[in-house]
Amino acid sequence: MPALRLALHFIHRDIRNRYLGSFSGGLWALLQPLAQLAVYSFVFVYVFKAKAPGADAPGYVPFLALALWPWTAFSEGLSRATTAIQDNAALIRKVAMPREVLVFAAVASSFLIQGIGFLAILLALRAFGVPVHLSALPWAAATYALLSVLALGYAFLFAAVQVFVRDLAAALPQLLMLWMFASPVFYARESLPERYWRFVDWNPFAHYTEAFRGALLGSPAQTIGGDLTAVAVAFGILAVGLFVFRRLNPHFEDFL
Repeated sequence: MPALRLALHFIHRDIRNRYLGSFSGGLWALLQPLAQLAVYSFVFVYVFKAKAPGADAPGYVPFLALALWPWTAFSEGLSRATTAIQDNAALIRKVAMPREVLVFAAVASSFLIQGIGFLAILLALRAFGVPVHLSALPWAAATYALLSVLALGYAFLFAAVQVFVRDLAAALPQLLMLWMFASPVFYARESLPERYWRFVDWNPFAHYTEAFRGALLGSPAQTIGGDLTAVAVAFGILAVGLFVFRRLNPHFEDFL
């Protein structure tokens, strides 16, 4: 219970500090992805004439939104968590505390904020006549929670390595951009030559784009086997990340 209260404290602190002094406050959590969605939609719809796959597809904008918002939560959580130990170096030197809480809080606050924005955009799409299956929201929420587990696993790994290799934080935006374009966020795997489909399966994030679109838009979705594989991968990466973090934890103070 003390660890839970500590985690809630740091989540609240992270959310408060993120929007401290901001005129828009927490509204920016919705405005920033909306602006990003508008830019991408203009480029891909009006410039490149991109279309969602399928004759009865609801349009490219909802097709993109249902993958872009989970990606935003995933990438933001990783970015903020990677420097969580380094950013709290002064606190770590003064207070004995479970350092895993700092990484968890960074990921949890990002997924909480972006999750609210994701729900808002789903309701907005439905209000504008897009056939979003709101009855699938519980399944989508479970998938979103599983994605946070995957992000947390990578976050523990990256946060531990960042203490010793400071170049990771500088290289991470480029790595995440490459990861985003390697994932079926802007396209469906069916847009690729069939011989490349197996490479999509090796991308841990790819499952989630297809799962959200399948549940909420009725697009072709993953099978039960794919869902079980995603669960195994998420918790496997969490176990590896936590193992590395705890092995390196005793040496953090020497490099902070």
